[in-house]
Amino acid sequence: MRAFQIDETDGLRCEVVEAPTPPRGDGEVLVSVQWSGINYKDAMVAEAKSRVRRVSRLIGGVDAAGVVVASDDPDLAPGTAVAVHGGVLGVARDGGFADYVTAPRAWISPLPAGLSPHDAMAMGTAGLAAMASVLALEHRGALDGEVLVTGASGGVGSIALSLLAARGHSPVASTGSPSAAAWLRTRGATRVIGRDDVADRPDRVLATPQWAGAIDCVGGATLASILRSLRYGAAVAASGLVAGPELATTVYPFITRNVALLGIDVVEAPPAVRERLWRELATTLATIDVAALVERTIGLADLPATLDELRAGTVRGRVLVDPAAH
Repeated sequence: MRAFQIDETDGLRCEVVEAPTPPRGDGEVLVSVQWSGINYKDAMVAEAKSRVRRVSRLIGGVDAAGVVVASDDPDLAPGTAVAVHGGVLGVARDGGFADYVTAPRAWISPLPAGLSPHDAMAMGTAGLAAMASVLALEHRGALDGEVLVTGASGGVGSIALSLLAARGHSPVASTGSPSAAAWLRTRGATRVIGRDDVADRPDRVLATPQWAGAIDCVGGATLASILRSLRYGAAVAASGLVAGPELATTVYPFITRNVALLGIDVVEAPPAVRERLWRELATTLATIDVAALVERTIGLADLPATLDELRAGTVRGRVLVDPAAH
């Protein structure tokens, strides 16, 4: 089979190779990959001296979708459309940038009726995180007002805009790229602000209450600013730390405005949670032009250049990988 291999046993090489079809261990499922998608984690895995990749050589790709080829699980008969994601896929064991992938049953999610492998990867892990963020905010309470989305030009942020708009909310996009404003409006943003416009009154402990909720894909000082500017009883769903893992804040927002900080993770989420997220995505996507979420489709040979673009921050929306493309 063809696969995109990352090899740092003697200097870093990222290239398409011919590899054997991966063996299926006990309790594992063999999947024929029809589509994969690029996530920022894939770019970090493919870096020299990566702090994310845990082995010196592996096939990249932290998610994929296709059909089951072989399985011992009666609920995953051959031909079942599935998504493969989570755990250490594409980080410590071979991932989805290949013709075939094997994974434990816990990392396999049967796709709901009507959701194709293509559309599943138009969402991918980024879409799952965005959906989990929206559901967490909705569970917290009615989002009666503007919902801030930071890092809105990225994978999670741009999909979150579309999901919020499709579910009747009013998303506001925060971005450090003013040139992306028109594009963000096509994704569902009711308005676009700069990354420094999240909160006012920097000299005060609390800012003017603005946001009925927030989805933060940035972390660091941006997350601290969001907490200062949430309305009473609001919450922020946090899934990113590109601005850093530190959070310098006070207890004032939590005590005097009753706000909440909700952590979002889909990598280690149990199967029942994953399957619920896919069902919610399938329902919401029925009202979205999924094709508009995909910036382009590439083959395995295009991965090195595209991963460089992702690191440089020049990729908008989802890039899908077709392993059969030459």
